[in-house]
Amino acid sequence: MCYTGSMTQTQRKKKFNITGPCIRGRDYMVDTSAKIETIVHDYIEEGDYFVINRGRQYGKTTTLELLYQRLKDTHIVLDFSFEGVGTDMFKDEYTFYEGLRLLFFDKLLDQGSDYTSVFENETPEKYPNRDFRKRIEELCGTSPKPVILFIDEIDVAPDFDAFFNFLGMLRDKFIERSKRNTPTFQSVIFAGVTDLQKLKSRIRPESEHTIRSPWNIAVPFTVDMRFAPPEIVTMLADYEADRISEGNPTGMDQMAIAERIYYYTSGYPFMVSAICKAIDETGKPWTIEAVDETAKNFVAERNTLFGSLVANLQRDSEFASVAKNLVLDGVIINNNGNNPSIERGLILNIFTEDEHQNVTVSNKVYETRIANYFIAQMLTKPNWMSEKSSEAQSHFIENGELNLKFILQRFNVFMKSEYRDRDSKFIEREARLVFLAFLKPIINGQGNYAIEPETRNFQRMDIVVFFQGKEYVLELKIWHGEKHNDNAINQLIEYLKTRDTKEGYLLSFASNKTSPKESQVIEQDGYTIYEEVVAYNEND
Repeated sequence: MCYTGSMTQTQRKKKFNITGPCIRGRDYMVDTSAKIETIVHDYIEEGDYFVINRGRQYGKTTTLELLYQRLKDTHIVLDFSFEGVGTDMFKDEYTFYEGLRLLFFDKLLDQGSDYTSVFENETPEKYPNRDFRKRIEELCGTSPKPVILFIDEIDVAPDFDAFFNFLGMLRDKFIERSKRNTPTFQSVIFAGVTDLQKLKSRIRPESEHTIRSPWNIAVPFTVDMRFAPPEIVTMLADYEADRISEGNPTGMDQMAIAERIYYYTSGYPFMVSAICKAIDETGKPWTIEAVDETAKNFVAERNTLFGSLVANLQRDSEFASVAKNLVLDGVIINNNGNNPSIERGLILNIFTEDEHQNVTVSNKVYETRIANYFIAQMLTKPNWMSEKSSEAQSHFIENGELNLKFILQRFNVFMKSEYRDRDSKFIEREARLVFLAFLKPIINGQGNYAIEPETRNFQRMDIVVFFQGKEYVLELKIWHGEKHNDNAINQLIEYLKTRDTKEGYLLSFASNKTSPKESQVIEQDGYTIYEEVVAYNEND
């Protein structure tokens, strides 16, 4: 838990919080003050209505709390959450607006506002929507401070007509403000996973005819809520300052640790805090190796974030196909907005898209989890690995180091033994998954791997294997002739330079029916490349 009632704030030692909103001074937090100022300046002061529409555990509630703290002295901030109110509140218009009235009244009372009387009397059963319009006009028209509405955890609400009609009322008030300067909220912010701008409601339950959400007045919320490495450093610096004051400094290289955490998480807020929390609570030294080990353990955890990912992979074959294509097959997928599975992945921040609408998986944690899902399916197939293929496993690790050259040789034997009758289409489509399924049990418990998005395409994929504090860079390549192979060697060497290592591995899949090729050791520009060739169709 983040906070216990038996301890005062001064008594409680700060922690990395992953179970609720982070509170400044109580939890170790990334300094997002620049983001908060951007939201205030670019959205709220402009009078915009918008939705902080992000995946689970993405810092939405914390952001709303920071906005409240930033604005409470200059604005009336009506902030509350639909979490815990119960679905009964949405059963009809009267019940819904009476519930809102009580929420508004309590918030004004908590803030010591002089305007609680506006929401003091019970909502009339007849025309409750119209009554609430008048109350909003009275509050916003008489208050000397601008009034802002924040509603968190909206995901329970869109299924109900009462909420849908509430959105319509807010939209009407927004338009009236523009046309006639009618008093209303300066800004309205909703937060949740649901994309309100794509919400639809049936006119009649039995009708197939639908109308789109009235929330088309909302401006797109484009603030990047991921934590960049310099932002992660602000949290680590706060933590280190406390350790120094306790006489127990870690001596960590804060930027190096931040960049390594970002390498795995791409700044996903929950993942960043979870890795930091695990390192702190397990007493590991704050080193790159500790981040690698912690990331490996984190990927294997069971939590609501990964539960949602696996549920989508299991119940939505199209989503699973997209995920596999992105992670393992190197397919470039462009989002045209017509694929609901891609849209769901984007809303949940499992997927992300660039300025050209090309879709990728949002971070290495998700990528590894997705790859592991398909690997697990492969490993459960009957006769996955015969006794003959696994007899050499005792030599895969020697003197605490991964014998990757030998692993590639044994994988070659395995492929010839178990997949010799498969056609080239199978090899090109499934070879990388088969190799990862072969590799994972070998490094399981002692190492992990990451698939590099910069080098992933249909013909080529770079994999970095982390094992006992050492990195092994491996390229998987579908071989199509000597010219293409020269490019592969040059590309791999360039990538080795970025990883600061002189040794690399190349696993080539070659159809020796048309392009004979053999395994070799390549020495070039001071780099050593061990190439293992898996030849198929050589006996056709």
